[in-house]
Amino acid sequence: MRRIVFFTIVAAYTRAAAGKQPIAPRSDLSLAANFLYIVNGNEPDPVAAHALDTYWVTVIDHGMSASTFTARVIASTRSDIVSAITGAIGAMKGPLHGGAPGPVLDMLTDIGTADRAEAWVRHELAAGRRIMGFGHRVYKVRDPRAEVLGRVAEEMAGAVLHDRKLFDLAREVETTALRVLEEVKPGRNLRTNVEFYTALVLQSIGLQPPMFVAIFACGRSAGWCAHVIEQHMEDHLIRPQSEYIGAHGRTLQHPSA
Repeated sequence: MRRIVFFTIVAAYTRAAAGKQPIAPRSDLSLAANFLYIVNGNEPDPVAAHALDTYWVTVIDHGMSASTFTARVIASTRSDIVSAITGAIGAMKGPLHGGAPGPVLDMLTDIGTADRAEAWVRHELAAGRRIMGFGHRVYKVRDPRAEVLGRVAEEMAGAVLHDRKLFDLAREVETTALRVLEEVKPGRNLRTNVEFYTALVLQSIGLQPPMFVAIFACGRSAGWCAHVIEQHMEDHLIRPQSEYIGAHGRTLQHPSA
């Protein structure tokens, strides 16, 4: 029930942010289809609903990420599940965790055409900037979620948008970026991550970048809840230890000395 309320709130807010009047969910639609119905107010395309559902399944849980760890720490104090999920949302809000898919679209827009991709990537790397949608703290191979979402993005481009331009550009940019990253940063294994095709999937079903983090949270909320329930069952306080690595043997000097 909590997860359904979460989805409904995000969908209703997305609709309100577009200046539309709120509408009630329908009992005959799936969770993803209902989300799109509340946002857009019309019968959702089955392919689009399946795309959103697939995205949510791919991000439902991913081990002890920053947001999941936050939720478990809060739950370990015997605080309630609402407080734990609220804390997880706060952690996910940070651009290093949940806020990265939007800039992928900015990158593709800035590049514009495939022939500009290599020069653009080299310029960004020379300036010390990160190439969005590539590299992961855990994966040193292509993120398996990117493989799934790449197929979904291609299906959306053909079956719903009937326009493959952005998808084809993304494929060219991906190939070019991987080649240049391997050349400029050898051994770093900066492969395509989930953010790269997330941007295309969410954009293709009519959702806008400012809502991407909240939509990510919708999918991850089920995983958070599972972790919180498990933590409550374990009933063990998470209390990491810290180690002082500063200078030793220092003396205190009086300000007047």
